[in-house]
Amino acid sequence: MKKNLIGLAVAGAFVFAASSASADDVAYDGAWYALPGVNVMHADSDLEAEPRSVGGFLKFGKEISEHWDVQIGLSHNRADNDLTGVSGKYRQTLFGVDALYFFSRDKFRPFLLAGVGAARNNVDYTSATGADLGDKKTSWMANVGFGAQYLFNENFGLQADLRQVWSRAEYAGSSGVVDTHTIGNTYLNLGAIFRFGVPKPAPVVEPTPEPVAAVEPAPEPVAEPAPAPVGPAEPAFEKVTLSSEVLFGFDKDNLKEEGKAALNADVVEKMKAHPEVELVLITGHTDRIGDEAYNQKLSERRANTVKKYLVSQGIEESRLHAVGKGESEPVVECAGVRGKKAIECLQPNRRVIVEIEVQRASE
Repeated sequence: MKKNLIGLAVAGAFVFAASSASADDVAYDGAWYALPGVNVMHADSDLEAEPRSVGGFLKFGKEISEHWDVQIGLSHNRADNDLTGVSGKYRQTLFGVDALYFFSRDKFRPFLLAGVGAARNNVDYTSATGADLGDKKTSWMANVGFGAQYLFNENFGLQADLRQVWSRAEYAGSSGVVDTHTIGNTYLNLGAIFRFGVPKPAPVVEPTPEPVAAVEPAPEPVAEPAPAPVGPAEPAFEKVTLSSEVLFGFDKDNLKEEGKAALNADVVEKMKAHPEVELVLITGHTDRIGDEAYNQKLSERRANTVKKYLVSQGIEESRLHAVGKGESEPVVECAGVRGKKAIECLQPNRRVIVEIEVQRASE
């Protein structure tokens, strides 16, 4: 019943956060953050400790991808014993590393967690006769749970989670002899998120127009007969720019059916009709959201995916060259725009360009 009440408290905190704030969404941007907070422990019933004891924790986290965070830190809690004629407290100190899987990077971010580390359990119970009913024990620790974050803006938010923590402790069981047992404590954690190291968008510098000098109108040119064309004919296309949303799913590098159809119409048919085009450059681009190295790899994978598809459609591999530019060549900056609005604003940067680099007529 007590664990059910803790679960309801977590759910209520999440619903309150989701319905009360009005800030814009904050997307994943690879930030670091500090996470201080308080916890409520419901100790394993075998420990005969008072329920709902309050403690604290301090953790540090890092957003490492669109779906994953890592958190590392310390937590501590202590509870009075619940035995008649016995004095002393139960104390638990935890040090661990948690992996968090996020289902969303909007303001409200539900997640699952799992972690490992070390636990220090001190069952400091003494009977009325002076006999020790427990001892100190350092052991492994493992925990699993679920929770959510809520970001009010790019620098501050809240995190709540409910987790079960297993470790080993030494205490007197029903036999009255102090021995080592596996225990499972339930924790409700609530903390404040202080994000730092958030990348700032580069300011947009408007170009200064060059002054235009007044000139006298030129005389009407005399029409000259057009010269006969020399050399190779102009290609049917010089550059095709395709949106990544058309070609790929979000954060994916496998082609959608819609993307294959676009490549067939805009590239494959034209290249087959113009065998004189001997080299075509395929360039992948991403937006600035996320880690720069990850974006570079994603752009390379996407460019190579397009190249492989063109080869599968009968285009000679020797005519194709694929490169990734990552986020290095944006066409829009979207300064000061955050969250979902930034994702929409930066859409033109997520693109794949198919461009004729060298053209030579067949001899």
